[in-house]
Amino acid sequence: MPLIEAKGLTKRFRQAVKDPGLVGSLKHFVTRTYKDKLAVDHIDLAIEAGESVAYLGPNGAGKSTTIKMLTGILVPTEGDLVVDGIVPHEHRQQNARNIGVVFGQRTQLWWDIPVVESFNLARDMYEIPHDRYKENLGKFREILGLDEFMGIPAGKISLGQRMRADLCMALLHDPKILYLDEPTIGLDIAVKESIRRFVRSLVVERGTTVMLTTHDLGDIEDMCKRIVIIDKGRIIHDGDLAALKDNYARDRVIHFQLAGPPESMDPICAGLPSCDVSGAELHLSVRFDRFKFAAGEIAAAVMRHVEVIDFRIDEPEVEDLIRRVYLGQLDVSGRAGAAVDV
Repeated sequence: MPLIEAKGLTKRFRQAVKDPGLVGSLKHFVTRTYKDKLAVDHIDLAIEAGESVAYLGPNGAGKSTTIKMLTGILVPTEGDLVVDGIVPHEHRQQNARNIGVVFGQRTQLWWDIPVVESFNLARDMYEIPHDRYKENLGKFREILGLDEFMGIPAGKISLGQRMRADLCMALLHDPKILYLDEPTIGLDIAVKESIRRFVRSLVVERGTTVMLTTHDLGDIEDMCKRIVIIDKGRIIHDGDLAALKDNYARDRVIHFQLAGPPESMDPICAGLPSCDVSGAELHLSVRFDRFKFAAGEIAAAVMRHVEVIDFRIDEPEVEDLIRRVYLGQLDVSGRAGAAVDV
């Protein structure tokens, strides 16, 4: 049985509708009208223990609403939801013991007391055994570099320090599931890499199940193997990240740096099916379908006719793939041939 399982999960919000201006305000004061907003629309989702899943979508797609139902904060309007054998909103305290949550724009730390005191309060709330608490805190202090600000109130530490402390806070009680909502927002490159490395180690060493919502594509590639994309409350893609690249990013581009401009592109194009050439300089780029042509074939066809100093291969950008998913522009069949641009 999956650790997280949702069937037909739906959430509607009732929203008041008001016409603009003073007249609209007076009318709204006397007689109110409402409309329903469908935030999550009958989604089916199953996540196994130990998986690391990126839950993606544009703003307003329903990501945060889904997370809030999984954590028990919101009650579903329809559908079934089970997390580690329990219904989250019916057993909030029990569910809270099984999960850790980190919101990038909201902290769990007490603002006016030293960070270490927030950890001690978490120890008491979750009734963490002394030895286990000491072991976890010692390990997280070392990995996340917490010693430099443990004695400083949370309100006086930097954003990067707060995020590292929030991660520690969420994991002290050994949760089976970790929900991360924009965990690296606003952080510098060094802190981002530290957090990503830490989350990867949780999945590998502890078997922690991670569900991540983010707009940072670096987080996805570094921390997740599976991508679930939601738009307008519905799941529009669910699959392995490598499979997403294989199915929807068949093209590769080889860029050649030439020793000199070729006398003619005709011999080169003769070795590249469906070749399209424009101009000739010291740089040559060849776009090809990697499932129809090997990179070595393309390189050999070029180097037979021109001296090559160096070359590189461009991989598809995950950001572009996800953008195309949002816009419904994916081409599963890929391109038919190779194209050359100079």
